[in-house]
Amino acid sequence: MVKRRIIGIDPGLASTGWGIVDYAKSRIQYLAHGCIETEAALPRPQRLFFIYNQINTVMDTYTPGEAAMETLYFGKNVTSAIAVAEARGVLSLAMAERNLPLAEFTPNQIKQAVVGVRKAEKEQVQKMVAFILGLPVIPKPDHAADALGAAICAAHMGPLPA
Repeated sequence: MVKRRIIGIDPGLASTGWGIVDYAKSRIQYLAHGCIETEAALPRPQRLFFIYNQINTVMDTYTPGEAAMETLYFGKNVTSAIAVAEARGVLSLAMAERNLPLAEFTPNQIKQAVVGVRKAEKEQVQKMVAFILGLPVIPKPDHAADALGAAICAAHMGPLPA
């Protein structure tokens, strides 16, 4: 079986989490995680450009073969949802430029894959991410833990078509 390197992404304008895992022979191995944070004082186009450049740096460093991203969750704040959608757009562009297959998962799909329950609490998901990856502590910030959850979900779903 070929090793799959997966980048998971939890998109956001203020904070975009990312996590990298390898998957082979039914085993998930943690590689790295982090968060791309933008300054609220910057104009939105510069924040989006910063996210785009930073995710490309991460992908240059870890060379994933596929990507997984959490889908947009529409809460009550439409302004926030628009900003997240724009961040998802630049992240999707970065994946497309590399011909990286991209799977998109709802928060409930990620919870199901990581915890086994679609209605799991955020803290349960974070604890299980640490457990599955053999980490001594929960990955911080929470956006990075969510991104690792997306990568775990993708690993369980099987390889994406190129």
